Amino acid sequence: FHELGHSTGHKSRLDREWVGTFDHFGSDQYSKEELVAEFTSAFVCGELGIDNTLPNAAAYIASWMKQLKADPNLVIAAASKAQKAADYILGQNGGDS
Repeated sequence: FHELGHSTGHKSRLDREWVGTFDHFGSDQYSKEELVAEFTSAFVCGELGIDNTLPNAAAYIASWMKQLKADPNLVIAAASKAQKAADYILGQNGGDS
């Protein structure tokens, strides 16, 4: 579901502005997209009742702690975009929210 989360960022889907503009691993754009994809995966798994992935998701998100500490709003922004991506994947709200 993580990779499916990335796919929702394409301009023909939810059009996340930074998708396709990564300048290097660990850049702000890369970090944002990785967090969105991982939160998306966690949200989709939660909706589908798949509960054995939470420890891995938490560990992956924790690996981005440097970026999260540098930008306190990042987690909120990523979670918001991830909810839209999860809704898109699950066919809820047509992804237009």
